[in-house]
Amino acid sequence: MTKGDYLGEFEQIVLLAVLRLESEGYGVTIRAEIEGRTGRDVSVGAVYATLDRLQTKGFLESREGRPAARRGGRAPRHFSVTEAGRSALDRSRRMLDSLWDGIAPGTDPA
Repeated sequence: MTKGDYLGEFEQIVLLAVLRLESEGYGVTIRAEIEGRTGRDVSVGAVYATLDRLQTKGFLESREGRPAARRGGRAPRHFSVTEAGRSALDRSRRMLDSLWDGIAPGTDPA
């Protein structure tokens, strides 16, 4: 694998949040899913930058939703994970599992 084949931690988190939201996620709901599940404060700007990067890599696709009054009449962009995105997540998980294999829970890996 080359360097570009690996997902960064935040990319993995965003892809997993999109999967959990089952194609109905858009920037604000993806951010809420991440914050709710990780307890990590994230900016909506960081979420959108990562969504754009993952879409450019072919790991996400988007569709325009219906305009909403609460959004000033703007339509949200809903995201879904592509097969390539699922494969990238699977590769990342296997790589991390391989690194953790044989290390007892609670053990300092250093």
